[in-house]
Amino acid sequence: MSSLIQIRERESASRSLDEKEQLLFATLSELPSVIIALSGGADSAYLAWAAHGALRDQALSITALSPSFSAHDRAMLEEFVRATGVHHEFVTTHEMANPAYRANPANRCYYCKGELFTVLDALARDRKIVAIAYGVNADDTLDFRPGHRAASEHQVLAPLLHAGLGKSEIRDLSRRAGLPTWDRPASACLSSRIPYGTEVTPERLALVERGEVALRQLGFRQFRVRLYDQSACVEIALDELPRAFAPDVSASITRALESAGFAHVTLDPKGYRQGSLNEALSGSGTLA
Repeated sequence: MSSLIQIRERESASRSLDEKEQLLFATLSELPSVIIALSGGADSAYLAWAAHGALRDQALSITALSPSFSAHDRAMLEEFVRATGVHHEFVTTHEMANPAYRANPANRCYYCKGELFTVLDALARDRKIVAIAYGVNADDTLDFRPGHRAASEHQVLAPLLHAGLGKSEIRDLSRRAGLPTWDRPASACLSSRIPYGTEVTPERLALVERGEVALRQLGFRQFRVRLYDQSACVEIALDELPRAFAPDVSASITRALESAGFAHVTLDPKGYRQGSLNEALSGSGTLA
């Protein structure tokens, strides 16, 4: 199996960006109909746009609403839908009703994606749509992504991965297509701000969301507010970090987050790292 993966990686590496996009469209065009799981990030947005281009009204993009989906992400997604005209609907998911999800284990995303794909399976049966696809790409296989297991169990397609497209390539193609998501900062659900083992609750998610609204209002673009008890550990992108550490700005950050409800505020000198909470899992065997 590993040799087959290596062969596919070599084949993917030898393709040009145009060839990869052509393969993506060809793969999508072979489907009679498809549901795209659209979170609103650059990857799933590009996939939704491509599916719409290949299948028109036979491609339906679906976004799940739950307490972990921020109002900001919803606004950005609605802007994308208006700009592109993709066929789109919202559904409600209920992962918060699952004690295994709320317990926030390292594989929390497995339970979240399992709930999402169960809802999409039912919708596909009801609408007689033959396939479901999501926006995993070639670079995502290098990270700890328990949601991929749920996708495999539900036989969800991965067209971007099949085409060998990585994150930077998807942004390049999105820019070329004029998509507003091409340079959107990496995003993730609000639950990803809560350390593993700390229960995910609507109250904690709302607190994190208020903190991130405050940072956005202060002009920051790429950041995370990690929640430890009632304390905020703020990660800000390295290119924005010098401004954050300026005395007047750091004081403004502290005031804004304390007003949002945090008891204490610290700035992480390492800056923003995608999936930084996974660092605690290194060497534990969890990532194996």
